[in-house]
Amino acid sequence: MRTTIAINDQLLAAAKKAARRRGYTLGRFIEEALRRELAQRVAVRPPDLPVFRGGTGPQPGVDLRSNRALIDLLEPARSPAVQ
Repeated sequence: MRTTIAINDQLLAAAKKAARRRGYTLGRFIEEALRRELAQRVAVRPPDLPVFRGGTGPQPGVDLRSNRALIDLLEPARSPAVQ
């Protein structure tokens, strides 16, 4: 398939030079570079996050995305003032 893309002049010159050194066409060089890049992205998985059970973590059921839930946890409901 043919397509048109904009590439920085210096990057394009470096790609042409690297393609010549390998005996590739510019198109083949770019295709292989894209394949490598896309394969690496698929293979990279996010790091595992530790899960703590007990200790000083949040209480079960507390929604850490809710400001109201966090405020309620930090400032327990105050009883009505006695007049």
